Amino acid sequence: MTDQAASSSRFYLTTPIYYVNARPHLGHAYSTIVCDAIARRKRALGIDTWFLTGTDEHGQKIERSAKLAGRTPQEFATAISGEFRALWDQLGLTYDDFIRTTEERHKRSVQHLFATLRDRGYIYKGSYTGQYCVFDELYVDGPPGTPCPDCGRITETVSEENYFFKLSAFERRLLEFYEANPGFMQPESTRREVISFVRGGLKDLSVSRTSFSWGIPVPGDEKHVIYVWLDALANYITALGYGTENDEKFKKYWPADIHLIGKEISRFHCVYWPAFLMAAGIEPPSSVRANGWLLFDQGKMSKSRGNIVRAETVHAVLGADALRYFLLREIPFGQDGNFTFDALVQRYNGDLANGYGNLVSRVVNMVHKFFGGVVPQINGGYPIDEYPDETALRIRAGFTIEQFAKRFDELNFSQALESLWIMVAETDGYLTANAPWKKPADRSDADHTALQARVLATAAEAIRIITALVYPVLPDAAAKVWRQLGQGEIADAARASFLTHLAWGGLKPGTQFAEPAPLFPRAEKDAIERMVQIEEENNKSVIEAAGGPSPAQAEPAAAPAPTQEPKKKAEKKPMEETKPTPAPESAIPPATTAPASAAPAASSPTPAEVPAQAAAEEKQYISIDDFAKVELRVAQVLVAERIPKADKLLRLEVDLGYEKRQILAGIAQYYEPEKLIGRKIVIVANLAPRKMRGLESNGMLLAASLPPDGAPVLAGFLEEVPLGARLK
Repeated sequence: MTDQAASSSRFYLTTPIYYVNARPHLGHAYSTIVCDAIARRKRALGIDTWFLTGTDEHGQKIERSAKLAGRTPQEFATAISGEFRALWDQLGLTYDDFIRTTEERHKRSVQHLFATLRDRGYIYKGSYTGQYCVFDELYVDGPPGTPCPDCGRITETVSEENYFFKLSAFERRLLEFYEANPGFMQPESTRREVISFVRGGLKDLSVSRTSFSWGIPVPGDEKHVIYVWLDALANYITALGYGTENDEKFKKYWPADIHLIGKEISRFHCVYWPAFLMAAGIEPPSSVRANGWLLFDQGKMSKSRGNIVRAETVHAVLGADALRYFLLREIPFGQDGNFTFDALVQRYNGDLANGYGNLVSRVVNMVHKFFGGVVPQINGGYPIDEYPDETALRIRAGFTIEQFAKRFDELNFSQALESLWIMVAETDGYLTANAPWKKPADRSDADHTALQARVLATAAEAIRIITALVYPVLPDAAAKVWRQLGQGEIADAARASFLTHLAWGGLKPGTQFAEPAPLFPRAEKDAIERMVQIEEENNKSVIEAAGGPSPAQAEPAAAPAPTQEPKKKAEKKPMEETKPTPAPESAIPPATTAPASAAPAASSPTPAEVPAQAAAEEKQYISIDDFAKVELRVAQVLVAERIPKADKLLRLEVDLGYEKRQILAGIAQYYEPEKLIGRKIVIVANLAPRKMRGLESNGMLLAASLPPDGAPVLAGFLEEVPLGARLK
């Protein structure tokens, strides 16, 4: 169903509220820009739209980060929240409300929700002893030393009195809800993961903490603070006035049409949140849409990795529209997308400067040059069927209006823009084929003027259609073009619901064009260097400021990995991706280890011999060219099983993203096969195939070798990495 056919007269969409442990980066901007584009289009279709964003400011991690930064939690949260809001304003984002979870309006509503859940019998008091990840504010099943399944950091053991939410009572009800509402969770990978998690069994959830104080007090029992995820998720209704006397917005806009989130928080939004709402007697949201991660040179943007790119950097060099277009055009929504300055500049020059911008400039300038800036009359009307190229362009325009709407409504922004740029190219081709700037010797002045009028009026009308459609994505450029086409302010047109009646023929003869103005000056070769330099200078200034960490840098360090055998690691839950603490890398051959008799035992060196021995080892260098020949790639284990009569071998089937392959590994004595399934590993991908036990092995695993017996520990990652990513 397209927007034009939608029956709802109101639309409520939300971004995730961003955790204030770090300053905003491009990944945060991506989610918010997507919501802004949706909101702009909905409003231009005459739909009453409410767009919410904000910041999540409570929890143990914020309390610790503030202490490291030498600030109170409130000061720390206010500083980082201010950076988010300032950036959204700098980018011109049209949010209707910015909620902070430290605001009094939010606190009152959260306490009302907690009391409602307790009064309805879904909250009870108990105690919890177990593992907790402070970084993700996540309870984790497993023994002490268990790594967090989401971030890979080692969890802490907590033992405290808690209030518990009866999540286990909603297992069947949630599954029935998912089945009755197949569009509730998207993309399909998120849906599968969440359903698998729920089918694996739900345990009651601790919803309060007593070991720290930075949070919202439990009403009537103030030594408890409300679990940060119950606190944070409630923002979607507290911002609307839920539980207060001023709940008109809640009655009007709830349930939300779209919660747009990052895929790493799908479980909280698709399991905990609808269960909380059901327990409170509130209707769940209509849909939760998870976008993928924004990667920088194939690695997820993360402060701890030092690969953050700020939206301000792109804005300073190429402008906000360039950033918006790149993110929506380059990255299929719901999938991980890679950001590089090189790709950004290529897309900017190719699609915006040489494409749309150049087309507008050519047409507007020629209308001024040949017709004094006034849209000419075409033989008393617009093109008729005797001009097949004009007819084809009109047909293209009608098709594009319909196709763009359908794809945009499905959040398929990349293909929506692809279809629109086909029209840009066809309009440019039409203009070039008819060459109104060139008068053939055998054409009379009158005939040439008639051709110029016909071609330029037709091309200008095509530009009007293109500009109206692209407005939610390129609001600044669209506003400039709208004025150049003599249409006034596009913001006024949007308020008048101009997209509801968008059709060919809106640019009337006699319309006076404004003066031409540049849209997208071509990015020169130094654009990339300038953006890189800005990032380097920014990172340096942050590190050097005040001789220590800024609030955005004060995230607690991850705890060191415990010394334990790999086979003792906790089994991951069905929907969780394993991200183990990385270990030093060494290769595990896909075969049994060499027998002890292969070489005589060496005596331990004396202290005097150690420097000479170390010096000899240091000389065993390889060149960078030698290293470049080794192709190390990220893979995920799909199948792991023992090989009959081979005590040390496991047969693995792994997914590299672009292909699947079989690898034999001599780790059966150290890893249980079933606990490897789903794990991301590193393999040597270009090793020559080798046969063992009648099976072919196509690769080799990477791992550390621990003394005294060489026990392997598979290499992994703290951050999420895409399958097939190459290690360099």
